[in-house]
Amino acid sequence: MIPTSIRVPPPANRSRNWQELPVELTTLILKHLGTVDMLLSARKVCKTWRLVCSDPTMYRVVDLWFTGDPYKVNFNVCFLARQALQLSRGQMIAFSISYFADDYLLRYISQRSRQLRCLTLASCNITPEGLSQMVRTLPLLDELHLHCIWITKQAIQDIGQCCPHLRTFRLNYPGRRELYFPYDKNAKAIAESMPGLCHLQLFGNRISRNGLLAIIDKCSHLESLDIRCCFGCTKLGPDLLRRLYQQMSRLWLPYDSTKGCGLLDIYDLGSLMTLMIIIMMTMIIMNLVAVTLVLTKLIVRRCQCCLASR
Repeated sequence: MIPTSIRVPPPANRSRNWQELPVELTTLILKHLGTVDMLLSARKVCKTWRLVCSDPTMYRVVDLWFTGDPYKVNFNVCFLARQALQLSRGQMIAFSISYFADDYLLRYISQRSRQLRCLTLASCNITPEGLSQMVRTLPLLDELHLHCIWITKQAIQDIGQCCPHLRTFRLNYPGRRELYFPYDKNAKAIAESMPGLCHLQLFGNRISRNGLLAIIDKCSHLESLDIRCCFGCTKLGPDLLRRLYQQMSRLWLPYDSTKGCGLLDIYDLGSLMTLMIIIMMTMIIMNLVAVTLVLTKLIVRRCQCCLASR
């Protein structure tokens, strides 16, 4: 039998047109790119991708978290953050940024993201006053993660009062033992203003046993507690340890392993500046001591010469 029709297969090297993909599939693919790639690259590919990348639902979660050297980032991160906030149209529920946030950006976030539930800030040039002003417009905030951020007792109290739904709070620092001296004001502010906390991480804080007791007494809903590198809590005693293990479903003690915590990947610019200031002050004091010794020797010799001449 002679075939009436012959199907010719398409050429093997035919290129695919990404614009022919269904919008739902394109959206699913682009969501895996991340905020930076969507704003810097994907929006410039074609009209379809630009429309997809302009959808507010694509920016419900904005991640501008960078590790390593911040000086190697060759684009304006604050501009990208503002662009993402504009495109989200108030639908953003989670925002994270490292290094590049300041008080102006915090104010911009508070004005355009009243639905924000999770906020993460790391090694940013922000003030306690800027953070206090921001949280006043974020009553739905459920999680707050602060890494290497300067904060005061008053700012912590403002956070607790303005964010009644706060369940997770992280206040983390490098935890250098050689620079340790006890400081419990922040711990007592947490105990007084955040009684509803379920998860608390105080990595590298200068909290002492008294500060920890205040938190345990007031925060009765705590389920997990992380006090790794809190070297003022190394001698808790058997009674307090037993109480911690009974109350907490997850517990990390000062000398527990820090492997995989992710905090050591962040450059602690604030602590580096503090360390530099300490070194400079030490050098100045040493120089003053040296100059004083030289002057003392000169004065003594002068006095000896005067006595000898008489």
